[in-house]
Amino acid sequence: MSWLRLSITAGSNQIPQVEEAFAELGAVGISYTDAADQPLLELKPGETTLWQLSIVTALFAYTPDVIEQLTSAVYANLPQELTQTLKYEVLEDKVWERAWLQHFAPMRFGQRLWIYPTGYKPPTNDISANSVLINLDPGLAFGTGSHPTTALCLMWLEQANLIGKTVLDYGCGSGILAIAAAGLGASTVTAVDYDPQALEATYANLAKNNFLASQVKVTAPDIGDDTIHDCVIANILANSLIELQPVLTAKTCCGGYLVLSGIIDSQADTVMAAYQKDFTWEAPKCQDEWVLLAGVRRKHIC
Repeated sequence: MSWLRLSITAGSNQIPQVEEAFAELGAVGISYTDAADQPLLELKPGETTLWQLSIVTALFAYTPDVIEQLTSAVYANLPQELTQTLKYEVLEDKVWERAWLQHFAPMRFGQRLWIYPTGYKPPTNDISANSVLINLDPGLAFGTGSHPTTALCLMWLEQANLIGKTVLDYGCGSGILAIAAAGLGASTVTAVDYDPQALEATYANLAKNNFLASQVKVTAPDIGDDTIHDCVIANILANSLIELQPVLTAKTCCGGYLVLSGIIDSQADTVMAAYQKDFTWEAPKCQDEWVLLAGVRRKHIC
């Protein structure tokens, strides 16, 4: 199978707009590279940042008519200052999952959570008895920990008390959040996604962390499933979060946490308003232009 690679050069404040457009068009992977040879100084644990000028690259499944379809959609949905930098290239099939990992190094979130790709374990001196090590390869599903939305979710999970709790990861992608929640002490985790490639990636990553396999259930959404959870986490696009309000609310137990990410800062108020009747929100957590919202379901209206 061949692939189509689209890339756009964007400033740091334009990257969320480009990424959202690529995601809406069905990108199976999105990455960033420096467009101006700007060095990044040493980062704090769990910190992620982007260059002032970046090349945002997206990978799509290739068909003969997809170039015209995708480029037309990009021109229609992004301003000219961005579309004038648009480039595309048809790529012959190869093991893209492994090529993607060339830019994926071990990452620490908080004091104890590590995410690392196969063959790249964290430095021994940085690992303690309390460290939680998750071996994860992204495959063709979103989620490595390098993106601010995923990083925000991992930081929240690392700081939460998940011991003995039940967790639902709605839109699990690579399974990174579900597997991390299990590693951090959740008794039962359900990883849900509509995308078969996401479920396949989650199964594969769970196999790499088989000591957690008994704690994680991987499944497509089940309309008839009325199970409630102590914590529901969803790292997907803002419009989908708003549409899913009845579902995600119903799956959060009274007094339980709802954690939402994949939200650009300009969208946060709209997402919060959609859930306001049922949840008391904590102060938003922000990284770059992205926001994580965490709220507790109000007991008196359950």
